Amino acid sequence: MMRLLSIACLFSVSAAFMPAQINTVQRTAAPAIARYAATQDDVGSINLQNIDITEKYYPPQEKEIPKVLGGVKIGLRKLVVVTGASSGLGLQTAKVLAKTGRYFVVMAVRDVDKGKRVAKENGFPDNSYTVMKLELASLQSVRDFVANLKAFKSARPLTHLICNAAVYRPTDPEPAWTDDGFEMSMGVNHFGHFLLVNLLLDDMSKAKGARVCIVGSITGNTNTVGGGLVYPRADLGKLQGFEKGARKPVEMVDGKKFFGAKAYKDSKVCNMMTVSELHRRYHEDTGIVFSSMYPGCIAETNLFREKRTWFRKLFPLFMKYVTGGYVGEEEAGERLAQVIDDPKCNKSGVYWSWNGGAQSLGRYSPDGKPRGAGGSGGEIFENQQSEAVRDVETARKMWNLSREAVGLSKKEMYKGGKLEED
Repeated sequence: MMRLLSIACLFSVSAAFMPAQINTVQRTAAPAIARYAATQDDVGSINLQNIDITEKYYPPQEKEIPKVLGGVKIGLRKLVVVTGASSGLGLQTAKVLAKTGRYFVVMAVRDVDKGKRVAKENGFPDNSYTVMKLELASLQSVRDFVANLKAFKSARPLTHLICNAAVYRPTDPEPAWTDDGFEMSMGVNHFGHFLLVNLLLDDMSKAKGARVCIVGSITGNTNTVGGGLVYPRADLGKLQGFEKGARKPVEMVDGKKFFGAKAYKDSKVCNMMTVSELHRRYHEDTGIVFSSMYPGCIAETNLFREKRTWFRKLFPLFMKYVTGGYVGEEEAGERLAQVIDDPKCNKSGVYWSWNGGAQSLGRYSPDGKPRGAGGSGGEIFENQQSEAVRDVETARKMWNLSREAVGLSKKEMYKGGKLEED
């Protein structure tokens, strides 16, 4: 009876349970601004033309001036980039790594001023980090970030890359669009990171012990409670939306109408498939360790700040004592940092999890707390992804269509794209 009640509760909070792990940014759509432009015709009269202009997430004036001489700051430490490092999981991960003294952290964030403020508030050691502009809703911003990073670090190769930032828009009735015309969840979570990783591969191949981690999710794995029992399920279909170019008016990867919660889940499937393809295509030649991970359900994340007070109070308790999937932000940050830092995680192509990996509801242990659902405690282990995520043919097709969608040329790729499959 308790198990049936737990499953029923899962459906009642499905919108909350789905984005279980991330430092998530709730964005408002860039507004379409209608303005009138005056033009003069042959007889001197004035005509008004209604011109539709879309405000950019990354306007030209926000381009950051490159920092230089970073090599002096970095010293002998390992260099790690963390996307979405100004709050939530990304912030906690960056803090853990910075405080080890072994890493120099590049906080890749949308709001540079906020990044600088939270780093000080959280006690980042002086000279252990820098904050750089990265707007994943703009492919131009991704390219500018890579150029600025290379200028900052000079000849020093990047050692580690953590792709953590993501957006989640489950209640939006209509899609929002990135600067390049991608549906926002897919554009930020997948396409932005896809381009970022590929632009940095050649540089990272020169580093010793390099690692790339793209944060995954149980919600994209249909062999878990959150991904299999909570509607809607992730489903890339036959990638019909990607085949059409993935840009507006295409709303979903499967070519169907927009469904916010599913858009997030689909993007996480693409994230995990990207890791598999990176491992298959590049691990042997580059030596880079590619992995994904699920840190647990961070039930007190800012993701739920717009929920009613009763929900914000009860949901963490539900995740702690009913599903057993709860994990605090600090512990989640330690887990993600472990994937980058721990020698036992030096295996490529792995999806890391803790405490059961959320493939079942929690089972009560002698200490009175549910165990085995991916929540707090437990040891790290190699988890099994769903069959859909492990579909090699779909992953290969997803990779090739993603490369086309972001305009990634072979010249920009590792070894000039010589290892690519046409």
